Amino acid sequence: MVETQANVARLDELLERKGVTRRRFLEFCGAIAVSLGLSEALIPTVHEAIAESVIGKETGALTPVIWLELASCTGCTESFAQVDTPDVATVVLELISLNYSETLSAGAGFSLEEAKEQTIEAGGYLVVIEGALMEGWDGNALRIANEKGTEIVKHACANAKAVICAGSCAVDGGWQAGYPNPGGAIGIQSFLTREQAAGSFTYKGGDGNLPPIINVPTCPANPEHMVAVIVDVLLVGKLPDLNSQNKPSLIFSQYIHDNCPRRGHFENGEFVYQFGSEEEKKGYCLYAMGCKGPQTKNNCPIVRWNRRVSWCVEAGAPCIGCAVSDPATTKNNWVDLNAPFLKRFRNLNIGDIRLQPATLAAAVGGIAAVLLVAHAFGMKATGRTKGGADFERQRKWDMQHPDRAIASAPAVTGGASEEDNGTPAATAAENEESKADSKEGGTQ
Repeated sequence: MVETQANVARLDELLERKGVTRRRFLEFCGAIAVSLGLSEALIPTVHEAIAESVIGKETGALTPVIWLELASCTGCTESFAQVDTPDVATVVLELISLNYSETLSAGAGFSLEEAKEQTIEAGGYLVVIEGALMEGWDGNALRIANEKGTEIVKHACANAKAVICAGSCAVDGGWQAGYPNPGGAIGIQSFLTREQAAGSFTYKGGDGNLPPIINVPTCPANPEHMVAVIVDVLLVGKLPDLNSQNKPSLIFSQYIHDNCPRRGHFENGEFVYQFGSEEEKKGYCLYAMGCKGPQTKNNCPIVRWNRRVSWCVEAGAPCIGCAVSDPATTKNNWVDLNAPFLKRFRNLNIGDIRLQPATLAAAVGGIAAVLLVAHAFGMKATGRTKGGADFERQRKWDMQHPDRAIASAPAVTGGASEEDNGTPAATAAENEESKADSKEGGTQ
């Protein structure tokens, strides 16, 4: 207790030198408490928790965390605030020291940026990154505290204990990286890998060329997943088992389709083809409505969302496949691969043109029909259709090889002309002459 009070006093003294009064900082702690759903009586606890971190001292009992908010909707933070195993207050106050967060921090300006800088200098911290990194306009597409987002990420990750990419935007660029991606959005792992290869990033926080990266996709990140990863890193003291995409293997190993409660309808061939239909009321399979569950690995049907109340498919919406985010993707990320979300087929990219396969098939069929009609009018205009096409009563080869003919010439009725039956007049005359010769031969 004495040590804690000493740390609080040191923190207050440090902030006072930076022009931040104790009263102002307590207001900052109060805003954090409100954001976390705590009562005002716990403001001193927040104050002490921050003092016990690397702010105001070289080491701390809690692992410091820097939560960077890049190009995002803050949905991952909002989702994380709904976790209850443990709740977000427990995570912040007992497992980690949230030293920097643009969304949750009430403080702003120099003091907050100074807290982040001290944390980075001390090392041993975690970086949680929410949102895509924007490289457009030489990194100026995203600026925080008058600094390029690209430089902020490299600086924060260079001395980190580990990097947690929270949500699909941080994994592969997400919505921001969708076509045509004017801001140059990119996932964190792809960015750091490229920068390291180019010699523009050096990892100083441990062994290897890159910091340990844990990708936790979905849109937004499931709070249960985030807590599981944080508990693994902080309490177990190691990274969770990761697959080839640096995703936690236990979470992203089974297809959603395998555990879907509508799986029985899929097996019976019972599908929803239109929202508002009787099939939808009966809870039939949403595969025909574009559900990406059969191609997406995640444990959504088991963990669920909103304190395990429900999840997308159970709520009546098809899975949009947000967990298929690939950190190695620099083009055609999960949004491009799965959109449009309510159609069975993905869009086809033909240059700058994006269309559905059914649309392309209809267009090709329409062009073929137009060409056929144009060909028919052309035939009529040139007179090639007058009297019909020439018809060969007997194959030319059969006429030249009667001993090996497979069919004899049909009989020609009297008075028939070339125009009537398509037989050349010369051929008809030859047939008559042949009959006359046969009669004379028979008389002799």
